[in-house]
Amino acid sequence: MNGVLSASKLMKASQVRKQCAEMRNNPALLLAMELEAKRNIYEMNRKVSS
Repeated sequence: MNGVLSASKLMKASQVRKQCAEMRNNPALLLAMELEAKRNIYEMNRKVSS
């Protein structure tokens, strides 16, 4: 499974590794974050098209 992790702040490499490990060990959390991101993109696109 491929995933994309983007950060809204600068993070240390150890923080990124820790967060990636959490995502690998908890696919439900990854799915929830993905759905949230898709919903946000949908909302932004809807606002732009209005």
